[in-house]
Amino acid sequence: MLAIEDPIVTPAGAAPPLAMDAAPQRQRSLARAAQHDILRRLAPPLRHDMVVHLQSLGMMAEALSARMERGAVASDDLGGSVSKLNRLSRQAVARCLEVCTWMEPSEDDNARLAEGVTEVVRLLSTSLNFRGFDLRTDLGEGELEVSRSALRYLLAAAILALTDAAPAPGEVSVRTEQSSSHGVIAVEYHPQPEGSFTQLHEPGEAPLSWLEVQALAAQHGVEMLRNGQTIVLRLPRAVVTTPLKMVPV
Repeated sequence: MLAIEDPIVTPAGAAPPLAMDAAPQRQRSLARAAQHDILRRLAPPLRHDMVVHLQSLGMMAEALSARMERGAVASDDLGGSVSKLNRLSRQAVARCLEVCTWMEPSEDDNARLAEGVTEVVRLLSTSLNFRGFDLRTDLGEGELEVSRSALRYLLAAAILALTDAAPAPGEVSVRTEQSSSHGVIAVEYHPQPEGSFTQLHEPGEAPLSWLEVQALAAQHGVEMLRNGQTIVLRLPRAVVTTPLKMVPV
């Protein structure tokens, strides 16, 4: 079980927390550097997320255009095809806007813990699978909401940090639990038994700076502990501090 009620205590051998007396400007610079580096690592899967919807829209439009040139489109079929194009275009726009929230958070920057974890795992699963890693989730029950931005960047950083440091292919498990005030995510790397490798492990890019990642966690008020092949995140419940803006009708 994960400890969710008591503050995380750094065990022997764990990476020390970021010095609390660091100058605020220095800490902000480290946090910005971490966010930029994480976003750079996530650029390929985010780009794919946008392109896959746009490709579907383009293929549908090309197929419809070819049929119209041959005069093989009945009026009823044309209406149905236009309706599908309209639906695909709305989906493509919605996905592009969702990807943009990685750069500029939406006004309501909250997400259910399980929903946010599922998004990040889905985003990273394919690219990490090519490197020999399987992502697995064990999501606890509950409707706790946390900061979407904090969860996105820090969970992605935890997964990337463990896979970058991994000596061989393996499984990365992501488990969650929650209390009334906090959500806890435990990310752990488990090596595959020797001789059972189905894919060759290739090191990732330059590893993330753990000091920078800790500064980003501190900026979001998140406790982040790394101990060997396990990283634990403790995220506070999201609290609405300003009223949402109303869109004119």
